[in-house]
Amino acid sequence: MAKGIFISKTLAIAGIVIGVAALSTIIALSVVYAQEKSKNNEASPTQGGGTTSKPTTTPTTPSPSNEPWDKYRLPKTLVPSHYSVTLWPRLTPDPKTGLYIFTGDSFVDFECVEETDLILIHSNKLNYTTQSNGQLAALSAIGGGSAPSITKSWLKEETQFLVLHLDGKLVKGQTYRLDTTFTGELADDLGGFYRSEYIQDGVKKVIATTQMQATDARKSFPCFDEPALKAYFNITLNHAKDTVALSNGAQIEVQQTVFERTEKMSTYLLAFIVSDFGFIEDTIGEVQIRIFARKPAIAAGQGAYALNITGPILKFFEEYYNSTYPLPKSDQIAIPDFSAGAMENWGLITYRETALLYDEAFSSNSNKERIATVIAHELGHMWFGNLVTLRWWNDLWLNEGFASYVEFLGADKAEPDWNIKDLIVLNDVHRVFAVDALTSSHPLSSLEDDIQKPAQISELFDAISYSKGASVIRMLSDFLTEPNVFKLNLVSFIFSGVYQAVNASGDELPTSVKEIMNTWVLQMGFPVVTIDTASGSVSQKHFLLDPDAEVTTPSEYNYVWSVPIRWMKKGGSKSFTWLTEKSATNNDMKVTGDDWVLANLDVVGYYRVNYDDGNWDKLLTTLSNNHEDIPKINRAQLVDDAFNLARAKIIPTVRALKTTLYLKNERDYMAWKSALDNLDFFLLMFDRSEVYGIMQEYLRNQVTPLFQYYKEITSNWTKVPHGHTDQYNQVNAISLACKTGLEECQDLVQSWFKEWMETDKNPIHPNLRSTVYCNAIAAGGAEEWEFAWNKFKAATIPIEADKLRSAMACATKPWLLNRYLEYTLDPQQIRKQDATSTIVYVAQNVVGQSLAWDFIRANWNYIFTQYGGGSFSFANLINGVTKRFSTEFELQQLKQFKEDYADVGFGSGTLAVDQSIERTQANMKWIAENKESILEWFKNPV
Repeated sequence: MAKGIFISKTLAIAGIVIGVAALSTIIALSVVYAQEKSKNNEASPTQGGGTTSKPTTTPTTPSPSNEPWDKYRLPKTLVPSHYSVTLWPRLTPDPKTGLYIFTGDSFVDFECVEETDLILIHSNKLNYTTQSNGQLAALSAIGGGSAPSITKSWLKEETQFLVLHLDGKLVKGQTYRLDTTFTGELADDLGGFYRSEYIQDGVKKVIATTQMQATDARKSFPCFDEPALKAYFNITLNHAKDTVALSNGAQIEVQQTVFERTEKMSTYLLAFIVSDFGFIEDTIGEVQIRIFARKPAIAAGQGAYALNITGPILKFFEEYYNSTYPLPKSDQIAIPDFSAGAMENWGLITYRETALLYDEAFSSNSNKERIATVIAHELGHMWFGNLVTLRWWNDLWLNEGFASYVEFLGADKAEPDWNIKDLIVLNDVHRVFAVDALTSSHPLSSLEDDIQKPAQISELFDAISYSKGASVIRMLSDFLTEPNVFKLNLVSFIFSGVYQAVNASGDELPTSVKEIMNTWVLQMGFPVVTIDTASGSVSQKHFLLDPDAEVTTPSEYNYVWSVPIRWMKKGGSKSFTWLTEKSATNNDMKVTGDDWVLANLDVVGYYRVNYDDGNWDKLLTTLSNNHEDIPKINRAQLVDDAFNLARAKIIPTVRALKTTLYLKNERDYMAWKSALDNLDFFLLMFDRSEVYGIMQEYLRNQVTPLFQYYKEITSNWTKVPHGHTDQYNQVNAISLACKTGLEECQDLVQSWFKEWMETDKNPIHPNLRSTVYCNAIAAGGAEEWEFAWNKFKAATIPIEADKLRSAMACATKPWLLNRYLEYTLDPQQIRKQDATSTIVYVAQNVVGQSLAWDFIRANWNYIFTQYGGGSFSFANLINGVTKRFSTEFELQQLKQFKEDYADVGFGSGTLAVDQSIERTQANMKWIAENKESILEWFKNPV
């Protein structure tokens, strides 16, 4: 939607002629790019100087309520145009305090657009040096004229403002300059300007690095820290001779490293880093591409894969957006301590080491895929997000959803043999269905007034914004037909969104793109479409996992969506139709005899599908007799839809279980993965009950043919399957076979692990290490765990360390798991970036579930303080630890947890607490209603 995007000048797109789609796309995107580039050239560069002032303690003053500084948003009085920032990070601790600090000075030029006698600028955890005027900042006018004096200055900690009172009004249209000198802590809190540490050749190394998104630029220097307030930045970094400084711009001086002025950009995209890293480089066209990492990692060639694929992906996006990459360089750097997966800083993208570094001897094909998709995701942001930017965070989905969609396109360009575009169904569509089927979900687009506090902003970095955003954009792409018409309509939807559109086949849409998309963007959830093949009736209803849950969130669309339906009949004939009302009749969907209907082909629509009993039976028969008559993505869909329709009490649970009967004949990854994901819910619900044993026996029988198939095609596990997803399915086969007690599998993994322990030579292929490590440690005891721990501590390859870290949570000795949980409180044992995911790994283990829950309750104050309430991982932590909850006792514990720590807060996990309560209630009802019938079915699975 137009209101979700901020650019400086009005875009004249409304008059685009629909019939010339390709040309119009070029024009539309070129206009966006040209306008952004032209406005980025309006100001002249200026440089800032260093600071030698002695820092002083900055006063903070309480203030009465309802004042401008009590609000979290900036007043619309001042607009920044240019910053000059000089920072000096100290990579050794202060001998007196033991703290790592940085000092800095900066100025910002801003225009007054409304008269005011108050300056508010964001600042968090910075101490200011008093200026010659006795205040925390100095104000001057630019281009003649005089500036009012600052009469009072103080910090408002809660809303994170530096507050400056003036003795007169700033003049509308006049430009002013605000100078500050400040000190901050270079803490290890993974936000703002922070430090990361690692050991190299027995020596501790410290780097200074950044993570600004969403609201942490203000921890680095005072700034107007909102995405719409773009400006130019001149960054200067002071640093030691044996270190290298990096920032968004290209380096133009050394030692005191001065960088070229940036493009006009948002504060959250800034980055500056001081390290002694090495790099490799290449040039694509006129763009310098560099991969930075720890010197041993670079020397070992771990940056080569990223370097090799960055160029092709970058060129692909230039063609896709029809605009050249606007910067002279694209630096990518692997940070040892990093809270997110990666961050799209313009010209200096930061990554977790596991998301950028690849080593063939240690990295699995899934590790390689993650690197390709994360790089594509971040490079996709260089245009959509960085060049064209959100006005405010309430429409974050446009930014992250789009990048999450195009990451599959970019990765497909880099690795065309993978058929990776299919995997969006498993990785995003099915993933987010689970969250979006709760009444505690939220729309893609929130009201701007509802998103004010930093913690509220952080909450939006969830599966809805990323995965639902990607799924809905993919659906838009499909019904407009990629690539040209989709790109035209996407641009117009975002920038105007008001015209009637047609697809590439010339078929008129039922209404404007805006109206179609608003039904998906402005209301939470998604529909289940029910097709009665006897009558041709087609209807839709808001799908809820708990059908008895009360939806209290109103919707102007009354939870009716504009649903595009691609469908086929037995024999392969395909059709397309729309459902825009609650119900309609489509006589083409009537079938007789053994004919059947299959809807939502390739799961391009963001909805589930239900059928009449007769059609379900015919589809199940087809799966059993000739499953390849149904496309592979739709085989995965039938399994996933059936299990979730059963959880919602729309179809019997037994019918869902019947979709797994054919799996003994299935060799494709997607259907198996879909089944395992859904059966995982059964395992979570029943691994503490009598259902578990008989369910294990059934699954062991189903997976044994798959296990034997991979044993055969790999020549007794000595070769690697050829296909990308075939390698994934080999892992599925071993993992499920071992977990369900197939003796041959358990002997295999234990023999491999024992050989490693005895010879210190690892015989396990990287693809299989995660599952082999887990199953061997689960079957072993303290000796196996200690061996893994020692290998983890000695690991120099982050990807290998991650495999061991997750596997150690598979232990079955409670004392080992408790000790492991305690290690997450010590950054010397488990890095802060890995602490929350390690706790979740332990909670996934039935032995560790209650241990992890007790642990986070006992240590919530510490976890919340040390890991930061804004941490994007908090929602994953709360959801992960409570996923198995299904009893009244656990529900009451969860409610008590919410009450006990209400004063501490849950930060970005606030919504996850409510989702966990709702999910627990739904789990309790589901078990009460289904346990007996499930137990009987597994006894006689027919």
